[in-house]
Amino acid sequence: MFSLRPISQKLIIDESLIYDVIIIGAGPAGFTAAIYTARDGWKTLLLDKAAAGGLIATTHMMENYPGFPDGIDGADLMHKFQLQARRFGTQVLEFEGVESIEQVANDEGIDKLLFLVKTANGMILKTKTILIATGSIPKEAGVPGETTFRNHGVSYCTTCDGPIYKDKIAVIVGCGNTGLQESDYLLRYAKSVTFLAHRGYAKAEKIHQERVFNHPKAVCLFNYDLLEIKGDKKVTSILAKNLINSEIKEIPTDAVFIYVGYRPATQFVKGLVDMDERGYIITDEKMKTSVAGIFASGDVRANNPAQAAIAVGDGARAALAMREYLQVS
Repeated sequence: MFSLRPISQKLIIDESLIYDVIIIGAGPAGFTAAIYTARDGWKTLLLDKAAAGGLIATTHMMENYPGFPDGIDGADLMHKFQLQARRFGTQVLEFEGVESIEQVANDEGIDKLLFLVKTANGMILKTKTILIATGSIPKEAGVPGETTFRNHGVSYCTTCDGPIYKDKIAVIVGCGNTGLQESDYLLRYAKSVTFLAHRGYAKAEKIHQERVFNHPKAVCLFNYDLLEIKGDKKVTSILAKNLINSEIKEIPTDAVFIYVGYRPATQFVKGLVDMDERGYIITDEKMKTSVAGIFASGDVRANNPAQAAIAVGDGARAALAMREYLQVS
C-alpha cells in the first residue's frame, strides 16, 4: 500500500478516555470530518487499519479535484489533509483495524449510549459518536492463479507496483476509470500493456480513453474475459476468452493488474447498521445511519459515485450532524 510521508511516531492511546468522536477510515471523508470536529473542540480520534490516506493515496494523479489546476498526486493531497486535521488536534492512529462496535449504557446517566470500539490489536475505546468512513477495497477477479501469484505478479495498484515492471510486459484487467487512469502511470515504465475489457467498449471517461488507447505501448482487447493467471514462481501469462467467438488466447505477461470494481469495507458493522444488498451502508442526507450516534460518509455509503470531492462533502455533512448530536447530549 502506498504510504503518506510519516508525520509523527505511533500515537499512545489512553483507553480510559471517552472520545466525543471516533472516525474509522483515514481517507478524504474521514479527514474532512476530523478537521471539522477537532476544530470545534470535540475530542477526535481517527483510526485506519492501514497507512492514513485511503485508496486515493495510491492514485498517481488527481486531475478533477478542485483547487489544483495542474493536478496533484493522491498521496500529496492526503498528506495535506492529515496536516490540517492534526493542526486542530485530531489524534491519528494508523495500522489499527476495527473488529467490532458495541453499544453500552453511559455510566453518567445520560440518555444516549456510549459505543465501545474494539480493535484488532486488543484496544477497547469509548466514544459518544462514530463516523464510518472505511471506503471500499478492490474486488478480486476470482480466477485460478490470482491468490497464488498475489505479490508475485498479481497486483491491485499500479502506483504501488508499476515501477517494478520497468521494460516488462503487463496486463490490466478492467477498462473503467480506475483501470485506465492508473494505467497512465504504468505505461511510463512497462514495455507494453494489454487491456482486457469485458464489454465491447470502455466505461472510462473520454479523457482517459484518449490517453490510453492512443498510446503506442497499449494493446486493447475488447469482449475478453480473464480465465486464469499462469506461472511458476511468478506470473508468466494469462488465459483470456473471446466472448464473441469463444476463442481462448494465452497472453505472455510479467504482471497482472486487476481493476474489476470495489466492495465496501463494512464487514465489522454487519448486523449493526442497515446496509443495502451489496453491503454499502444506508444513510439519510445528514449521513445518519439506522443507529443513533453512528454516521457514515464517502465510498462506504449506498448509492455513492466514489469521487473524492463527494467524499469530502459527505465528511463535512457528517461532522455537522455529529456536532448537532453532541450538543444536545
